Amino acid sequence: MTATHYSLVGDIGGTNARFALVERGSVQPYAIEILPCGDYNNLDDAVRDYLARVGVSEVGEVCLAVASPVRGTQVRMTNNHWRFDTEEIREQFGWSAFKVINDFTAMALGVPHVAGDQLVHVCGGPGDSRRPRLVMGPGTGLGVSGLVPIRQGWVPLMTEGGHVDFAPTDDTEMAVLRILKARFGRVSVERILCGQGLLNLYQAHAEIQGVAAPLDAPEKITAAAVDNADNLARHTLRHFCEILGRVAGNGVLTLGSTGGVYLCGGILPRFLDFFLESPFRNGFEDKGRMRPLLEFTPVYVVTEPYTGLLGAAEALGNPEV
Repeated sequence: MTATHYSLVGDIGGTNARFALVERGSVQPYAIEILPCGDYNNLDDAVRDYLARVGVSEVGEVCLAVASPVRGTQVRMTNNHWRFDTEEIREQFGWSAFKVINDFTAMALGVPHVAGDQLVHVCGGPGDSRRPRLVMGPGTGLGVSGLVPIRQGWVPLMTEGGHVDFAPTDDTEMAVLRILKARFGRVSVERILCGQGLLNLYQAHAEIQGVAAPLDAPEKITAAAVDNADNLARHTLRHFCEILGRVAGNGVLTLGSTGGVYLCGGILPRFLDFFLESPFRNGFEDKGRMRPLLEFTPVYVVTEPYTGLLGAAEALGNPEV
C-alpha cells in the first residue's frame, strides 16, 4: 500500500494534539500518538514529527479538528500558540485535500461510530433513530452540537449552544445567578457547566451558605465530592449535574433530538458513578407537560477517548462538512 492510501486525522486542543492514520474508506484510527502542543513551534513541526514517528513519508488527505473557531483559511488556536494558514500547509506537504473543522463538530460526527461498549446509558429510551441527536459536553467550555439524519449519513450542526442564558428554576439558583452576574455581567450556562464553571458554582454556594470555599480547582472539588470528603463540594457537584440535565433537556426540546443525547468530553467519565446517581435525570425530565418526551429520549455518556478522531475521519468523506 502506498503512503497516499493513508489519510491523516488529528484532534488538536489547547494542551495536546492527537494524531492518527486512517486507511482510505475507513474511519478507524490507528497509530495514535498524543503530542504536547507546547513541544512544537507550530502545526507543521508536529505533523512532521508524527509522520516520522509512525514511519510514513506522506499522506493523501488530512482532516484536523481544532479547539477554535474556523473561518476561512486562517486558524488561530484559542488556548495555545499555534497559528497557521490551511492552504499554505496543504501546499507545503503536497496534500490533495486539507479540512479543518471545529472540535465539537468532530465530536458529533464521531458519535455514530462509537462502539456500543463505550456508551453508558444514563436514563430514558428507546428514542427514535430517525430523529436528530444532541451532542454536548462540559470540558474547557461547554460544547454543544447536533446531528441531523439524512438518507445516507449525518449533517452536523455547528452551534454556540453553550452560550445560552442560565435560567434559574428556584430561589437558590436565583441567588447563584445574582452572585455570578455581579462577577461576569451576563451569565451563560457555560459559566457553570465547564471546569472553571464548577469552581464558579462552588464559590457561589459557599457565599450563599456563608462558609469558606477552600478548594481552588475543579479537579479538587470533584475528588472531594466523590470521596465524600467535603459537603460543599458534594452539594456543588450534584447541583452541577442537575443543571446539566436541565440544559440537556432544553436542547432536546429545541432540536427535537429524540434520537438521543450523547454527553462527551473528558469531565464526566472521571466521576461516572457519582454522575449516574446524581440528580441529572431529575433535571433532564423535569419539563412539565413535555416530561413524556424526555422520558422517551435516551441519554448516554460517551467514554470513547478518541471520538474526535473518529469524527475527523468521518469528515474526510462527508460532503456536508
